[in-house]
Order: sequence, then C-alpha cells, then structure tokens
Amino acid sequence: MPKIIDHDQRRREIIAVAKKLIIQGGFEAATMRSIVAEAGFANGALKRYFPSKDSIVAATFQSVLAEMGQRIAEGDPTSDPVQALRHHLESTLPLDTYRIESGRVLLALWEHSVANEELAALYRRHLRDWRALLAERIAAARGRDEPADAPEVIQLAGEAINMSIGANITSLMFPDGSLIPEFRAYVDRLMRRIAD
Repeated sequence: MPKIIDHDQRRREIIAVAKKLIIQGGFEAATMRSIVAEAGFANGALKRYFPSKDSIVAATFQSVLAEMGQRIAEGDPTSDPVQALRHHLESTLPLDTYRIESGRVLLALWEHSVANEELAALYRRHLRDWRALLAERIAAARGRDEPADAPEVIQLAGEAINMSIGANITSLMFPDGSLIPEFRAYVDRLMRRIAD
C-alpha cells in the first residue's frame, strides 16, 4: 500500500526549516540546497512544494506574520479595551526567545523584500492592516469616542509600530533577552500617553 503524504505538513516542515536556517545564519543560509539537506528530502522533492527560493521566502514571511497575528488574536478584544491594547502591543515585541527569533527572521525577510516587489507589497499590506487594527484598539482604549482615523490616534499607532520594529531590531544585538524589561517599560510609557 502506498504511503500517504500530507503535503500541507510537508510545506509547514519546509517553512520551519527555512526559518531555522535564517535564525542560525541569516537569509543567505537558507539556500534551496541547505533547505533540502536540513529537511532530509531528495533534491527534486523541494520543487514540488516550492518552485523557487522566493516562493519559500514568501511562505516563511507569511508564516511569521500569521504567528504574530495569532498571538495578537489570543487576547480577547471584547474584554477591557485598555488590556486588549496592552496585549496587542506586547504581542509584537520580542519579549521571549521565540519572539526574538521570529523578529530575526522578519528582519532578514524585510531586507530581502527591498529587492522583491512581491514581498514588499505583502509587507506594506501587513503594515497598513497592522496600523488600522492598532488605531481601532487605541481609539477604544482612549474612550473618547474618537474615530480610528483621528490624527492623534493614527500618530500613536505609528509610534507603536515604530517602537515594535525598533525593539525587534535592537533585540538582534541582545538575543539573550536582557532588554525585555526595557521593552516592557516602552509599553508602560506608551499606555500612559494613550490614556492622557
């Protein structure tokens, strides 16, 4: 009887290998050859799932963004809007080893997306969606009946995104997590500003 192969699981395994290689050695380490070797597939098997390195990169990028989205969604948005916003902000910061490593992958992929318009468009769409969701959460947390597109709300959402990106970049130099208390303090200061 022929072995039944779960192709979706194989794709997830390939993405996990690509992510691991990027964490260990940066974007350049995730070559088609190294992915095949690490995953234990035959040379031609990888092309069945991903025809090119760019397709693996795009899938890895989407996987890391989806993981971030899942962390954000785990906070109950119907609960206290202030706590929902805090959860949202903390979900995007490198506050544990897993998120530090995920940030490392995203930064490597962002750099690659500069020369790849398809990836750049994907990330720009992610940034727009992220800003819109944050603006909604900020407006709700402020409790002033402001629309999510009010200038001050949009400005605060932009600051929150820049704080997150900056923290992820900085954590590359301190992968031991020694800056986690500082990142938590960023959230505390931003939450106070939002409440003012």
